[in-house]
Formats: sequence, structure tokens, C-alpha cells
Amino acid sequence: MGQDPGAIREEIAQTRERMGDTVDALAYKTDVKARAKDSVTDKVDTIKSKVTGVTDAAPSTGDVKAGARRAKGIAQENPLGLAIGAVALGFLGGLLVPTTRVEDEKLGPMADTVKQQAKETAQVALDHGKDAAQAAAEAAKDAGHQHAAAAKDDLRDQAQHAREQVASNAPTA
Repeated sequence: MGQDPGAIREEIAQTRERMGDTVDALAYKTDVKARAKDSVTDKVDTIKSKVTGVTDAAPSTGDVKAGARRAKGIAQENPLGLAIGAVALGFLGGLLVPTTRVEDEKLGPMADTVKQQAKETAQVALDHGKDAAQAAAEAAKDAGHQHAAAAKDDLRDQAQHAREQVASNAPTA
């Protein structure tokens, strides 16, 4: 029967220490607020470290303002195209966001089918948009050529008329 009382006390102390660690770990796992705060802090620190490396490559304020002015000009010239592009970009961005566990449980395979159909529809819409833009560009190009040809013919006629007037007003020798 004879275990040393000192060894027993040492075993009890080690067991208490392990139990304390276990209780602390369980308390941390149940403290969602603290875990969320730690997670956010870790992510903020990671982003800060990445941002410090990026700030050297960031554009100047003047570059940003010039880009904003160009974007504003394009938006004013073609508001419908900008709206369609923004909707398409938002839609595709939404498709790229990963699904949550709740979505997977509730929607399951139906969500995958809907997403696939939405991607296909978006691709078709994008292709139609490209075709329409190309057709509009071709139409504008053709109209420009026709206008240039008409202006060329008009100038030729005016030059011919001017030559005839000069010839009729010239003194005969």
C-alpha cells in the first residue's frame, strides 16, 4: 500500500494543473465573443502587415482623381452600358461567394443547379452584350465611313463648282 505522500501530492498537483488547462480550454471554446474578437484581431494584424507592403505601390491621389474623372466621363457617355456592366459584375461576384453550411443544408443540390443555370445565363447575356457592342461599333464605323464619303463627294463637287466659276470669270485672251 505504501505510496510516498510526496509523490501523491505531486500527482494531485499535476492533475489539478491539467484540469485547470482543460477547464480554461473549455471556457474559451464556449466564449464565442472572445474567440470572434481573437479571430478579428488576427485577421486585422494579417491585413495590416499586407497593407504596409502595398502602400508603396499604391497610386497617388492625382492618379486616383484622374481615374475617377475618366470613369465619370465614361459613365456619363454610356450610362446604360455602365448599369448593365455593374449588374453583371455584381451577379457574377455573388456567384463567386462561397456557400454557407446552412445554405448547403437547406438548398442542397437545387442550389447547385440554380447556380449552374445562372452562370450559363450570365455567360449567354455576356456573349449577347459583346455581340451587341461589336454590332454597335460596326454600325458606328460604317456610318462614319458613309459620312466621310458623302463629305468627300460634297467637297469634290464644291471644288468643281469653284473651278468652273473661276474659269467663267477669267479674262479671255
